[in-house]
Amino acid sequence: MIEIVSESKCISCNLCVSVCPTNVFDKVEGGIPVIARQSDCQTCFMCELYCPVDALYVDPNPEQITLKSEEDVENLGLFGGYREKVGWGKGRTPVAKHDYMYQLSAKTR
Repeated sequence: MIEIVSESKCISCNLCVSVCPTNVFDKVEGGIPVIARQSDCQTCFMCELYCPVDALYVDPNPEQITLKSEEDVENLGLFGGYREKVGWGKGRTPVAKHDYMYQLSAKTR
């Protein structure tokens, strides 16, 4: 579930607002998007994937005790964690390149 939009990292591009399939965010003129309907979040990670500055934290286990403060999430390096795991973003390796079958097919090209 979406938990945090970082006030210090967000650049107000509103991509999260645009890509959210359940309309969780509200755009704020002159400010960062707000999580307006958190209970509608389906934990699809689309907002986190498309955030170009890793300013979002989506908690994959919202039923458990979770991190709620921006400082805690920042200190643990969790902003944009899913995006990093799938290899989206400058300097990151796409997940497919770690896949054995991809590596085999690349060798036969």
